[in-house]
Amino acid sequence: MRIRLALLTTACLSLAATALPAQAATTDTHLEGRLPTGAAYVMDVPASWNGTVLLYSHGYTPTGAPNPAQNTPGPAARDKLLAEGYALIGSSYATNGWAITEAVPDQLATLDLFTQKFGPAGRTLAWGTSYGGFVTSMLAERHADRFDGSLSMCGLVQGGVANWNSTLDPVFALRTLLAPDSRVRLAGFADQAEAVAAGKSLTSKVDAAQRTTEGRARIALAAALHNIPGHNDPSQTEPGPTDWRTAQSNQYSAIRGLLQLPAFSWRQEAESRAGGNPSWNTGVDYRSMLERSPLYKEVTELYKEAGLSLRTDLSALGRAPRISPDPAAVRWMRGTSVLSGRLTDPQLNIHTTGDALIPVQSESAYRRAATAAGSAGLLRQAYVDAPGHCTFTPGETLAALHTLEHRLDTGRWDASPGALNSLARAEDPTAEPRYLPYRPSSYPRPYDLAHPADARP
Repeated sequence: MRIRLALLTTACLSLAATALPAQAATTDTHLEGRLPTGAAYVMDVPASWNGTVLLYSHGYTPTGAPNPAQNTPGPAARDKLLAEGYALIGSSYATNGWAITEAVPDQLATLDLFTQKFGPAGRTLAWGTSYGGFVTSMLAERHADRFDGSLSMCGLVQGGVANWNSTLDPVFALRTLLAPDSRVRLAGFADQAEAVAAGKSLTSKVDAAQRTTEGRARIALAAALHNIPGHNDPSQTEPGPTDWRTAQSNQYSAIRGLLQLPAFSWRQEAESRAGGNPSWNTGVDYRSMLERSPLYKEVTELYKEAGLSLRTDLSALGRAPRISPDPAAVRWMRGTSVLSGRLTDPQLNIHTTGDALIPVQSESAYRRAATAAGSAGLLRQAYVDAPGHCTFTPGETLAALHTLEHRLDTGRWDASPGALNSLARAEDPTAEPRYLPYRPSSYPRPYDLAHPADARP
């Protein structure tokens, strides 16, 4: 009772504080308010609610940035879904940053509040983008009884440990090859100021290196260790199949973005929650990792052009002192932020092929987990041929949602590119859909709960 009173007291509603059940509503309902944790929530329920509620999980919001509640990826999807009768809900999460321990309970509390106000839904789906795609998979795995299915879009579905390991690899290569005598710290930061300063220091080395053929080859090597594609932003020139220079220039832009935020500032925020450094590169064979990368050919060609020995640089990476994790931090990340692949209900994942922030290989990591957990039949993954992170058109987004619904209605998947493109075209005739047959290469360093050996650094 106290929780319910707190919810009603703190709510800031655009309509009456006590909404009628959706079946009796005669107008669309828009509600905004705050949960007891302080997280904001937003709910939109059309008068002609079709009985399905969509719980949307938003992406990563850095510390200090505005953090409003969100219930869709964007206004175009929201308007279409409301017109089709869907109820749309979501929260802001109580804190910014690596907020998985707040995001999951806040999203469940938002769903509870919706049920109190509008009654039980006939169908409940979890969906989300980017970091929110990770939250969505966490909800689907750990609270399967609350959902009928899930849609993870451009999600961080490799999980927390794999993410921070993979983020460490390119900056380790950059420091070793471009600033071998520097004392730039890559992990275990004392505070945000130290992390930001370290990122700026390494960025200056990268900027200087980009002005030489030798430096550009080494930046390409670092990009290959993170599988940063050569066309990763819609504003970039798309390189031809052997246009290594343009591809490298595009990767350099993404590397700068990685240094400015995720690899240092965002890492420190996550470390502050974990109580230390949750990642490592002890025992990593960077020669083997590069040879498995789809960017291997680009790197070898740029090294030839620069007159550099790739073998020498890889040997330097092999000799360089490695970074060890803090065991307690690894345990925290494993307990809160690592996926198991154990699905009870259908999940569809979609990803753009030109994603530099969460490379498309993250989907291989989740397929590995789901296969080991015996859930491969419940999982489908589809790919959009586009540069950038989460650069889906509204039609492509809605096509994925309706494909998940088709699986729930019929018990059969039809997630082929042709079927998805047909649905996308029907939802948005103004944009040419871009789903294509695609299978990403393996994730460089996967880590999940379905493989016990992953637990050993």
